[in-house]
Amino acid sequence: MKARVTVMLKAGVLDPQGKAIQHALHTLGFSGVSDVRAGKVIELELTETDPAKAQTEAEEMARRLLANTVIESFRVAVDG
Repeated sequence: MKARVTVMLKAGVLDPQGKAIQHALHTLGFSGVSDVRAGKVIELELTETDPAKAQTEAEEMARRLLANTVIESFRVAVDG
């Protein structure tokens, strides 16, 4: 079973990488971009076959290691 964990900085936390991307896009002529937030996606291949248990397990991994929950939020999606 696959789990995808998406980690993003929380609203209000400065995102210098996002600002750099926004600036680069403007430089390339994409002036319609008003804000960019950069994050990371982590794909996990789990041996768990129960989707609910896989969701719970991936969320615990995110809380304990994959995301800094002080400044980052995360979202978990499980595919069978």
